[in-house]
Amino acid sequence: MRVLVLMLVLASSAVFAAEGMWTLDNLPVEQMKKQYQFTPDKAWAEHVMRASARLAGGCSASFVSKDGLVLTNHHCVNECVQQLSSAGKDYIRDGFLAQTREAELRCPEIELNRLEKISDVTPKMQQALAGKSGADFSAARKSEKAKLESACVGDGKDTTRCDVVELYHGGRYALYQYRRFQDVRLVFAPEIGAAFFGGDPDNFNFPRYNLDMGLLRVYEDDAPTEVEHYFPLKAAGAEPGELTLITGHPGSTSRLLTVSQLELRRDYAMPQRLFELAELRGLLTQFSAQSAENARIAQNDLFGVENSLKARKGMFEALLDPEVFNFKRQQESDLRAFVNKNPKRKAAWGKAWQDIAAAQKTLREIYPRHRRLEATAFSSRYFDLARKLVRGAAERDKPNAERLEEFTDAALPSLTQDLFSTAPIFAELEAVKLSFALTKLRESLGQDDPVVQQVLGDESPAQMADRMVKATVLADVAERQRLWDGGAAAIGQSGDPFIQLAAAVDEEARAIRRRYEDEVESVEQKSAEKISAALFAMKGTRVYPDATFTLRLSYGEVKGWKENGEEIEPYTSFGGGFERATGADPFRWPDSWLKAQDQINAEQRFNFITTNDIIGGNSGSPVINAAAEIVGLVFDGNIRSLGGAFWFDERVNRAVSVHSGAILEALRKIYGADALADEMQGKE
Repeated sequence: MRVLVLMLVLASSAVFAAEGMWTLDNLPVEQMKKQYQFTPDKAWAEHVMRASARLAGGCSASFVSKDGLVLTNHHCVNECVQQLSSAGKDYIRDGFLAQTREAELRCPEIELNRLEKISDVTPKMQQALAGKSGADFSAARKSEKAKLESACVGDGKDTTRCDVVELYHGGRYALYQYRRFQDVRLVFAPEIGAAFFGGDPDNFNFPRYNLDMGLLRVYEDDAPTEVEHYFPLKAAGAEPGELTLITGHPGSTSRLLTVSQLELRRDYAMPQRLFELAELRGLLTQFSAQSAENARIAQNDLFGVENSLKARKGMFEALLDPEVFNFKRQQESDLRAFVNKNPKRKAAWGKAWQDIAAAQKTLREIYPRHRRLEATAFSSRYFDLARKLVRGAAERDKPNAERLEEFTDAALPSLTQDLFSTAPIFAELEAVKLSFALTKLRESLGQDDPVVQQVLGDESPAQMADRMVKATVLADVAERQRLWDGGAAAIGQSGDPFIQLAAAVDEEARAIRRRYEDEVESVEQKSAEKISAALFAMKGTRVYPDATFTLRLSYGEVKGWKENGEEIEPYTSFGGGFERATGADPFRWPDSWLKAQDQINAEQRFNFITTNDIIGGNSGSPVINAAAEIVGLVFDGNIRSLGGAFWFDERVNRAVSVHSGAILEALRKIYGADALADEMQGKE
């Protein structure tokens, strides 16, 4: 580790060879040309942009045929698969394959976005924010964003989505215009035993043996959407040393955060979240053990909690390393020295770090209240629906620019799709999660807090959760529609306990949200703009922005790494996967795989690793070659990649993907889905 840190410090003024999640309008063309003799032109970037896609819920994807077929990960469609399942038809356990287009099933809540255009709106945003701070800054920021997004959407709200994106933490602003697709249907999902072979023990590790893939199809007017731009699959994949490019939507990184922001995460926020996730995992595991049906309905929640716990644990361990943290301090010190060296720079930007540090003190003070009443309030699907209904009744009557961001005209189509989803809600699981959330509310704020007294009264968390879940009628989509259409009058007359709870805590929740936005978020944003300006002055556009769940490109190559003196090979094979099986979960192949074992090519490459720079949100990203052919499908990173939230080291950070040949081998040899394999290879 000391050698690693020394190398990092020596390289602090330059970007690592394959480092960076680059926006498509600012690709590192010279670096790619120098390293791989590849120069992407405007037409190539345009094609890649329109062939890539994202699932609005938090994953990446890509179009893989002219008929709107979309490739992503199983764990990205897992919730849809669960929502379409029942006690008698468990597609999570048994898998799903639509033998015909007519058999493809609509996912209740998936919205797919395809990026169409990027516009620089930095001057407009900066003009609106000039001279403002605190509440005025926050209000102006929301208002100008709403205006820009509304003008971008125009009359096309059903098919167009527009987001003002803050790059470099506000140093630049871009308007991203998307084509919105809300009729998205499930085509194929393998059994969970194949998609997540190795389970949590293998998660964020390598070697891996997973078919973590899912296929969707986009529809318009009840017919498959025809698309011009898509990526065909190349069965041969990529060879060691060959250029690999990943286009996807990395969710969030913290590489440009200040030391004080990282310290708050390390010393306060992240430990609390880890403790809570560990408790919730135990609770869901206990619930799942009570019956097979409990295990089925809790599968998606438990998977999400286990994945988050392991990922955050890796990030936390990275932040705990004192020497690497010293490297972050050195980076910040170098930039501050550059600023302070010039009187004009010092006057313009010098206080930024001090102001952010002060905001971190405020954040620590309000963190528990903001988290329990606003950020993750009550951890209940019923409460989430109730809050949308209660706030929707109040917000929709306001001018668009004055609404909460999630209720602006540009955001409403996604919100209403979720609000009127036909996905089942499992009352027993809701009661368990709500009881846990109420317990955490009392634990965080204290028994004597007025809101705790107001919410719980004389009941225990378990008693209150049981009563509310039994009495609510919000599982009925028609009732949710009635309350939405009825507005404030219908909400005021509702006797539903979740509606009443959402209304009762709304004033306090809005107040803590305003304080967070005005005293923390706006300060961080304004100060980050100054730091970004300093960074641009020092390094120019050689710096890439932190991830923002917007389309990025990273480049690298197929390459193993050395761990404890041992060379980790870059590929695994189907044969190795069968050798790894024990016959017991999570190392047990589904029966379909065991039956087809003799037909499968044991030498076929299965999973592989590359040096591409990725982070959470890249799940489902296509791995393509210079010819824009898919050679793999990202589904994970190795354990070293978790530190990628804060920095990148090409020597040990690896992206883990399903090989394109493995996808085709499984579809043809195991699932008899030759038509889908042909479609993905562009065959008639």
